[in-house]
Order: sequence, then structure tokens, then C-alpha cells
Amino acid sequence: MNNTILKKILLGLFAFLAVIFVVFYLVSKPTATKDGAYIPSPFALKLATSSTTDYDHTKYENPHKGNKKVLMVCTEERYMTMANGKKFSTGNHPVEMLLPTLHLKNAGFDIDIITPSGKSAKIEMWAMPEEDKAVKAIYEEYKDELENPGSLKTFVQTSMHDSTDYVAVFIPGGHGAMLGLPENKDLSKLIQWSHDQDMHMLAICHGPAALLAANLEEEAAYLYEGYKIAAFPDAVDAQGPSIGYTPGAMPWIYGERLNHLGVTIVNENADATVHKDRKLITGASPSAANEFGKLAASELLKVVANK
Repeated sequence: MNNTILKKILLGLFAFLAVIFVVFYLVSKPTATKDGAYIPSPFALKLATSSTTDYDHTKYENPHKGNKKVLMVCTEERYMTMANGKKFSTGNHPVEMLLPTLHLKNAGFDIDIITPSGKSAKIEMWAMPEEDKAVKAIYEEYKDELENPGSLKTFVQTSMHDSTDYVAVFIPGGHGAMLGLPENKDLSKLIQWSHDQDMHMLAICHGPAALLAANLEEEAAYLYEGYKIAAFPDAVDAQGPSIGYTPGAMPWIYGERLNHLGVTIVNENADATVHKDRKLITGASPSAANEFGKLAASELLKVVANK
């Protein structure tokens, strides 16, 4: 092979690799939205989301027929400002919110929805499984309440201490759970109240970040010290910019803070891990939503069966 032919081959190879690089750059670059924020890149969405879920339509033999409900605490914050100043368009993850809701409803428990001040619950609609009929149906059922939720502040101030309606508090994931909730004093009171009432606490993916609110009183021992949980790993969050899931590095690291308070995260990957420690039920990621919902529903049915 002479040098001219070899040169042409090498130039062709370099051109091919350059095209591959450009295509990958484009599909792995976060997508800008009209409001100046970013959603995950096409590449990240392909890796991290799906048009369907693994919801298994579990039927519960003896569903609850009383009036006990679950209180879902959602974020009302849309934008996470990343370490580089760019805004990530987030909220609660629809699969982590709605798939467990399906199981809780099937087990006989209705859901009341609240946000810190009563503003609409924000949802990562780019993660909605558009071809999953069950998830889409439960979203439509709760859409009005998600757009017009109750107020956490009002609940805490006016009716929390006299309420006997609830058997659990549920904090769904999505990076939005890291916005406003971890430092919310009303959520701190709600967590302490639910714990004193021996209620279950349900939190999935980034939802456990909101449990940091339990430690707002510096002199008090952390409520969940010594607990083990499943949660979205800090190490996976750190990989977000490399695939364009987030437009920059995380502004703060929640798992590290929980570790410092004496909480052990049992999973290393964003997988289907679920975990129960006393009355705290947790899940690692959207992949855990089905089993998380089943575990939560089953445990709550045990509680009402014994009352």
C-alpha cells in the first residue's frame, strides 16, 4: 500500500471519527427550554427514561376500606441552579410519584397532595412514560390536585396535631425534592409529628434529601441517625454533566450530608434497591418505584389490619 492510499484511509477515518464526535456532542448536550433552563439531553433521556414502566398491576387481597390516607409532600420549585449558574428544569419525577400511588390506591389508600405554600406541584414532564396507560391514567386522576394542592404551612398551623386521617407521609423523588424542602421548617414539624404518631415515612430516589429537614433544630439528635436507606447515589449525580442529564455539577450533595448525620445508604448504583428500616421505607431510583410502591402498600395494610 503506497503512502497516498494510506493517507486517504487515515483522512477518511479521522473524518468519520469527527462526525461521530460531533453527533455525540449534539445528542449529549442538555436541551435548552424556552424559559432559559435546560432539560436532559436526548442521549441522557434515552439512558435514563422510558416510555413504559414495570408496573405489575398487583392486586391486594384485603385492601383498606377505612378512611386512612397518605399525605404526599411535593416540591413547588421548578429550577435547580447548578454549580455553574445554569438552571436545570426539574421537579418531582413522575414515575417515582405516580407508580407508587397506583399501588397505594390499589391497596385502598387515597392520596392528599401538599406543597410548602400551596403552589402547584412541579413535575419532570420530560420523564413521563407516555406509553404507560396506567401511569398516565393516575396522572389524569390527580392532575387537578397536583395543580391545586394543599398548603403544608396551613396544614401544620391549623390541623396537623388534631389530624387522624393519615397513616404515612410520602416524599417522591426527582431533583426537585432537594429544592426548598430540606430547609423547610414546616416540613421539619411534619416529620417530627409523623414520627411521634408512629406513622410510616416513604421516600424514594432524591426524596430522602427532604429528610434533612428533620435536623433543623441543631441541638436535637437527628431523627434518623443509625438508619439505613436506599437513595439516589451522589456518585451517579456527579456523572450527570458527562451525559448531559444536568447542565452542570450539583450545587450541593445530599447523600454526603445524610451520611454525616449517621444515615447509611445501602446501594451504590441507581438501581431497583428498596429498603425498610423500622417505619422508614426508601427506594433508590425510578427503577425501584414498582417494588417501593408494593412494599409501602403491604406495610401500610399491616398497620391498618392491626387497628
